[in-house]
Amino acid sequence: MTSDMTARMLRLLSLLQTRRERSGSDLAERLGVTVRTVRRDIDRLRELGYPVDSARGHAGGYRLASGTDLPPLLLDDDEAVAITVALRTAAGGLAGIEESALRALAKLEQVLPQRLRGQVTALQSSLAGIVWEERGPRADPALLATLAVACRDHEIVTFDYTARHGATTPRRAEPCHLVDSGGLWYLLAHDSGKDDWRLFRLDRITDARPTGRRVPPRPVPGDDPAAFVAGRLSSAPTRYRAVATVHAPAGHVRTRGLATRLKPIDDATCRVDASDDYLPRIAQTLAGLDTDYTLDADPAVLDHLRRAADRAHRALRAAA
Repeated sequence: MTSDMTARMLRLLSLLQTRRERSGSDLAERLGVTVRTVRRDIDRLRELGYPVDSARGHAGGYRLASGTDLPPLLLDDDEAVAITVALRTAAGGLAGIEESALRALAKLEQVLPQRLRGQVTALQSSLAGIVWEERGPRADPALLATLAVACRDHEIVTFDYTARHGATTPRRAEPCHLVDSGGLWYLLAHDSGKDDWRLFRLDRITDARPTGRRVPPRPVPGDDPAAFVAGRLSSAPTRYRAVATVHAPAGHVRTRGLATRLKPIDDATCRVDASDDYLPRIAQTLAGLDTDYTLDADPAVLDHLRRAADRAHRALRAAA
């Protein structure tokens, strides 16, 4: 009896989530019960926190309204696949919502039925080349989800890590934060083997596995993860050097979120370190500067910028 009632209420909730008003008689017919039973089930949903509005009269009915809290949602298979793919895409490239998308993705993938995982993977792989191809090396969305859960649960993970010079070593770490910087994802974690804090590029992590062992949260030095990560990134070695002296105050550049390596020189100028391992990302950072600057860069950077400028000039001449 209890299981029948639970299944009926879930079906009722699914009907109410269609964003249209339904009469009591319509709901009763679809559920195979009386109108009185529908009213009792509606009251139970309200007690569980679902804001169900009702209107009296011949044209009256029931409708799921917006509430102050977000109750659980019911998704059919197609909806679950669509939302999972959208969250993976957002986690991989939409600035400003990556962390929120990761948290939501972690929750959804924990309860996603096995029969739907293949559909999600197939659909995501068909989008990957379009969404991420020109942003340089990208992290595996499944890896992002795994590490997001580990950060949330303070669970130790093991993985193999390939350093920038090519050597691969096994690591054991306590994940703390995931950080997106200039299109690259980093894991901020306490490395058990080094007994120190480390930044790991996710595109260099393979075979990541949760250990099942949870530990108390470890405070980041300075109690400011964002500042700690920015400091580590600013001192990290890069393949290509590109430093711009920008003729604008540091606050002007900072508000546009164009670079994490930014230092004021005086009230009217600042220095932006756009150095990177990926030439197109250097060009993107410099292109985002909306004021004049002088550039101190490696020959490879200058050659890349010249080729990009030549292509732009040809396109402009053709358009004219």
